[in-house]
Amino acid sequence: MAVVASAPGKVLMTGGYLVLEKPNAGIVLSTNARFYAVLKPLYDEVVEVEWIDVKVNSPQMSRETAYKMSLKDFTLNCSSESRNPFVEYAVQYSVAAAYTTLDKIKRSKLQKLLSQGMDITILGCNDFYSYRSQIEARGLLLVPESLAALPPFTSITFNAGDSNGENCKPEVAKTGLGSSAAMTTAVVAALLNYLGVVDLQCSGKDQKGENSSDLDLVHMIAQTTHCIAQGKVGSGFDVSSAVYGSHRYVRFSPKIISAAQEAVCTTPLDEVIGEVLKAKWDHERTKFSLPPLMNLILGEPGSGGSSTPSMVGAVKKWQKSDPEKSKETWDRLSEANSALEAHFNLLSKLAAENWDSYKSVIDSCSMHKSEKWMGQFSEASHVEIVKALLGAREAMLKIRCHMRQMGEAAGIPIEPESQTRLLDVTMDTEGVLLAGVPGAGGFDAVFAITLGDSTANLTKTWSSHNVLALLVREDPCGVSLESGDPRAK
Repeated sequence: MAVVASAPGKVLMTGGYLVLEKPNAGIVLSTNARFYAVLKPLYDEVVEVEWIDVKVNSPQMSRETAYKMSLKDFTLNCSSESRNPFVEYAVQYSVAAAYTTLDKIKRSKLQKLLSQGMDITILGCNDFYSYRSQIEARGLLLVPESLAALPPFTSITFNAGDSNGENCKPEVAKTGLGSSAAMTTAVVAALLNYLGVVDLQCSGKDQKGENSSDLDLVHMIAQTTHCIAQGKVGSGFDVSSAVYGSHRYVRFSPKIISAAQEAVCTTPLDEVIGEVLKAKWDHERTKFSLPPLMNLILGEPGSGGSSTPSMVGAVKKWQKSDPEKSKETWDRLSEANSALEAHFNLLSKLAAENWDSYKSVIDSCSMHKSEKWMGQFSEASHVEIVKALLGAREAMLKIRCHMRQMGEAAGIPIEPESQTRLLDVTMDTEGVLLAGVPGAGGFDAVFAITLGDSTANLTKTWSSHNVLALLVREDPCGVSLESGDPRAK
């Protein structure tokens, strides 16, 4: 009885850096790029044991890791060199959550299930990784069709230089979609469902379970796992979108997880996890997705990814050294973020109220550069829609300007010059509403929002500038139970 769960990657459209501090909000879009966790028993027979076997497979990285896990205190012993802390903590915390939440009868069933061992396979969509070098090596064009021709879950080659295997880094750069958060969430969801702690059904895809306590439980364990595995309490927007899909996010108080981090050393793990589940999680989540007929598209410039933690560190250092100037920049950035959100909400409202006018404006604007949009219309209802489009565009230009100022002041490339040139060209393409660097910025993939059927224009423009348009699109759905192993599709 295999359980397969999946969780999406993300694009933080607004709220880079600000989302680290309450009450600043960020708009995070979940995508159709998903991580999958396939979980099944290792053995057919049930044997009473104190230590269970856990096997973790990552076929894309040609890795298999074997563990023994104590059912007494959830200690994991590993016999392999290659280890993945995100998966290890996911296993320990999910099993501890099962012990702390299930009643006596269910716990004896749990004991039998665990005694059969666990076989976990992890698979990530190709979009999480850069395959540019493979495409170029094959002499193919830098177009989405070349990406689509790669087999699903293509293997990620490792550097041959380091022979001990321990410090092997994937040769393939990441695209910045939040692979560790999506992977952690998928593994936690599969484990909690398999162990009978939650019942996710197949409703995650259409978000019927949006307010369900089961999703909240997955969220609490996935956030705790992710923060403790990476050694710091981040803002958590990436895990939140992996669980709930696209939304407007305000972070939780860090003390919820930092208290658990401290308690782990002295308190039994099931008690620590019990406290995490009882804690007052005070994050805020408001429904948000792109207005109709708008498309999220990502372009990979091929300049390699960026280290978010070191960039965040530089911004924090600048805030301490120049509190007055940094507060002024943050306030302006926050205003511009709110303005963009307001324009998007207005566009969604106008689409709902007068679909025909909305569709005709989007169709027309998709064929022209932004400076020609207003000249197409004279009817009041049409003009109102164009004004909202241009307002969103203006807000994005302000966001980019303040992000650049922050980068210059902190001495880091939030919107590097090469990205600025690329984004300017992007925003000057027919049918492009706006473009920016997602999240913390740097050299990861850039994003754009296109109108109607204009995505092909942008793909062509990007290709001529040596930028590879990825296959990623917005998909507002969060964590989901799948009907089977994605490799069988």
